[in-house]
Amino acid sequence: MISYSRRDFGKLALAGIPLVRSLGAINSTISGVRMGVQSASFTFSGIDVDGIIKTLNDVGLAEIDVMSEHIESYLGGPVQLPGTGRPAPWARGSTPGPGRVTGGAPGTAAPGGAGRGAGANPAAREELRKWRLGIGLDKYREVGKKFADGGVRFYSYNLSFNDSFTDEEIDKGFQMTQALGTSIITASSPLSVFPRLKPFAEKYNVVVALHNHTSGPDDFKAAMSLSEKFWVNLDVGHFFASGYDPLAYLKEHHSRITNIHIKDRKKNQGAEMPFGEGETPLREVLLLLKKERYSFPACIEYVGPAGPAIELSKCLQYCKDVLTFA
Repeated sequence: MISYSRRDFGKLALAGIPLVRSLGAINSTISGVRMGVQSASFTFSGIDVDGIIKTLNDVGLAEIDVMSEHIESYLGGPVQLPGTGRPAPWARGSTPGPGRVTGGAPGTAAPGGAGRGAGANPAAREELRKWRLGIGLDKYREVGKKFADGGVRFYSYNLSFNDSFTDEEIDKGFQMTQALGTSIITASSPLSVFPRLKPFAEKYNVVVALHNHTSGPDDFKAAMSLSEKFWVNLDVGHFFASGYDPLAYLKEHHSRITNIHIKDRKKNQGAEMPFGEGETPLREVLLLLKKERYSFPACIEYVGPAGPAIELSKCLQYCKDVLTFA
């Protein structure tokens, strides 16, 4: 076991570098900026909840925005891990392109609200609905405890409601969220479903944050105008690639942002790139978070050929270098 002197401990804390697990929960706050991860970063890896927690411990990331596919697959639902059954982008000879790379798991919403996977198969969609309505909340509490015991904060639940959800299924989704230990849902959902979400968000006192792929400020404004419980989960890479300014939006609307996803993309719906190699003003975003002391976490979302442990370590190191030395 590595031992630290009091002077070493102070240096590590000031640098924002995660300390060893024997000293307590992971600390991935760097120069006042909370760093986390979106579990889409584990797409194509075949890694489940246990492996995700271990990887975050190894890398040193303390908070996570978790896709429903990872939880439902882990609990035995009729859901595949993201990426299952599809070749990864690098295996197809290309880099990840526009939109979040996911495994086409059932019951989720693609950009524009079209269902993926079982969303286009009525029998499979009904199977998933029955599973969701039938599973006990104690199973979700156990998963939430597993993250907590592993030193990882389950920050938000990425449950993308769409028009195929029944009211009963929506209600159960909010209950699942609370059982996991959070009061934040991030949702790649069509605007059409938000009026139906309003009474449940207010009933359970849970914030639902609209996530963007190709949508922009007008969509965010329309959602937030419906309820004080509707916020924004801003993906700065997608926002930039869609022609919008993430820096301006953060400055104006930071009080209604739950968390951001950080990725580096080329402009004009260009490809996702390794951190620092795209055109997204990622450095400027990180420095804005540091300067303004925004309290929400910045969740790394990147899928690459070297696997989550190596790729996330590279992404985190980029963020550390910017926040520590700029």
